[in-house]
Amino acid sequence: MKDQLSQEEREELEIDLLLQAVYRVSGFDFNQYMRSSIKRRIDNRIRLDRVRTVSGMIEKVLYDKGFVEKLISDFSINVTEMFRDPDFFKSFRTKVIPLLRELPEIRIWHAGCSTGEEAFSMAILLEEEGLYDRSKIYATDMNERVLEQAGKGILPLNRMQSYTKNYLQSGGSQAFSEYYTTDYQFAYLNPSLLKNITFFQHNLVTDGSFNEFHVIMCRNVMIYFNSELQESVNQLFYDSLSKGGFLGVGNKETLRTMDYSEKYSEFDCREKIYKKL
Repeated sequence: MKDQLSQEEREELEIDLLLQAVYRVSGFDFNQYMRSSIKRRIDNRIRLDRVRTVSGMIEKVLYDKGFVEKLISDFSINVTEMFRDPDFFKSFRTKVIPLLRELPEIRIWHAGCSTGEEAFSMAILLEEEGLYDRSKIYATDMNERVLEQAGKGILPLNRMQSYTKNYLQSGGSQAFSEYYTTDYQFAYLNPSLLKNITFFQHNLVTDGSFNEFHVIMCRNVMIYFNSELQESVNQLFYDSLSKGGFLGVGNKETLRTMDYSEKYSEFDCREKIYKKL
């Protein structure tokens, strides 16, 4: 008979059982997310809900209506902003856009879109480059709550000054305020910017390809996945990209250490834009 589990082993087992309970109750599988990230979010939820142990959270998943939705929201990555990392969008505008001009139709997938700021940024960029009327943006996330928010095109007014700075640094040449109206609390994007964006639920862990794209954006998402899941998602993106299509990843992410590095050229090494060979 094995000696009693250590504290660390007991905590790992509790987390395994919690993630299994979440999966059985909701269908969302977080087992291949980085364990350090999951543990931080669990610890935060324990503090917020004053639960004594991870095992106590399992009980709440099984018996407390609404608690599993809290955890799914906790585990989802919802950090975003308009024209985040402006140099990335500047590179896209100056280097990728000239090649997209040759296409009769442009299909772009923003995977892990959260509340939509990156998709809105792309819509503005394409509008300024005269390509938006022949573009379709598919913006997906696993979290239905953030997708519902994204579809409204409403942003906190107190973020617009920061977004304006990003926009100008990314090569924007218009008055950013022309793209939205305001009241005392919110900014409302012009309906014309939303017309070619489709928001819908898609889970990178479990769902497959749904179209062929000329551009796929998945920035600062895969850092939360373990290496096995990263490989699986990269296969999904490779299968979903057209020949010569572009993949944009986050500044802390790379394809160099993966099997797919030989299937792309480093179109812009600094800004992590890859071109499918």
